[in-house]
Amino acid sequence: MKTLAVYCGAAHGVNPVYADAARLLARAMVDHNISLVYGGGKVGLMGVIADEVLRLGGEATGVIPRALVEREVGHAGLTRLFVVKDMHERKAMMADLSEGFIAMPGGMGTLEELFEMVTWAQLGIHAKPIGLLNVNGFYDGLRAFVGHQVAEGFVRPEHEDLMIADSDPDQLIQRLRAVVPVVLESSLPAAAADELKG
Repeated sequence: MKTLAVYCGAAHGVNPVYADAARLLARAMVDHNISLVYGGGKVGLMGVIADEVLRLGGEATGVIPRALVEREVGHAGLTRLFVVKDMHERKAMMADLSEGFIAMPGGMGTLEELFEMVTWAQLGIHAKPIGLLNVNGFYDGLRAFVGHQVAEGFVRPEHEDLMIADSDPDQLIQRLRAVVPVVLESSLPAAAADELKG
């Protein structure tokens, strides 16, 4: 694993533990010789992890829609920055550039990006590992809700395990690296799944 997409907030959050975790994740990625792929902003946790990766001598690639360059204040000091047409192109490019995904604490955009990758894994579109950096129990409620979805018959039990959660960045990376890629059978009828794959 040489590249990881990290989804995270354009805010810092109210607790400094989140920024601390972003720096620790940056350190773990550089130590494991993994390049960062992220949303291309220089504000919030996005800026914290990118700045730390670069400070430690690692590579950081940003992908940002043209409309968000000013709002998220595109990071001008990255190894490379791709300015794309829209959010759809951003997410597709980040997925193509990455060998795995980590969701740090963040807002609705972070959840959208995370669940798109989980959905694509459910559909067999990719078999890349997906992690949750569960800082300060941030994702405990989400994990409980996914368990509720399983219990109510809306998510298959094996799909609950698609998101690997850990509060320690180094341990999370090691667990993602240990994942043996398996393309899961789609939960959709075959014709519908094939159509979604294009």
